Amino acid sequence: MTLMPQPDDLRKQVERQSQRMKKAESERPNLLGQTVYIGTLGLLFVLPVIGGAYLGRWLDSMVTGYSIQWTISLILIGVFVGGLNVYLFIRE
Repeated sequence: MTLMPQPDDLRKQVERQSQRMKKAESERPNLLGQTVYIGTLGLLFVLPVIGGAYLGRWLDSMVTGYSIQWTISLILIGVFVGGLNVYLFIRE
């Protein structure tokens, strides 16, 4: 014996699904929101790399003679820190 859903139950289910669809549509990220998100990811990655390059260049200029040891080292550290920043930001 199969029970038929009551009209009130069916109406409630349809209303609930309609509300869920409207909520999902309103919470969907728009183009501006996605652009800001990607821009933030870019800055989180690039700023430590550029900071490391400038700091390394300054430290290398303090040493007499030609040296790029600090610059290369701090750029690599900046890449690692930038990647970690992006990972932690995406994980949230």
